[in-house]
Amino acid sequence: MNNAAAGYDLLPLVVYSALAFALVGIMVGLSYVLGPRLGRRANLLPFESGIMPLGDTKVRFPVQFYLVAMFFVIFDLEMVFIFAWAVALRAAGWTGYIAMLGFLILLLIALAYLWRSGALEWGPQKRRLPAARARAS
Repeated sequence: MNNAAAGYDLLPLVVYSALAFALVGIMVGLSYVLGPRLGRRANLLPFESGIMPLGDTKVRFPVQFYLVAMFFVIFDLEMVFIFAWAVALRAAGWTGYIAMLGFLILLLIALAYLWRSGALEWGPQKRRLPAARARAS
């Protein structure tokens, strides 16, 4: 394959990329030109959709909310890997089976570590006395 033929192979990609960037530029430009210019006080507030807030918008969420969100992301990604493995199971053969088994064992070890370290506890933390103070009392 010569260098001239390699350049023609990339031509559709270059044209497609240029058209995509041009389309994005046109859409952003048209929205700026044709979009409404409303100078209401609600548009400057850091709140969804420019709606006037009814109370204090600084709501504190418990830490467990973020923990559940992280677990969801982690296990959601895990399911993506397992689904992809299940689709390609016959093609992957025993090598793919052993690799997935190792992946699942690693996830179970991580889950056991989190469980053992107390990361899955939802209630208030109980104060643990150091070993020396526990024996003295």
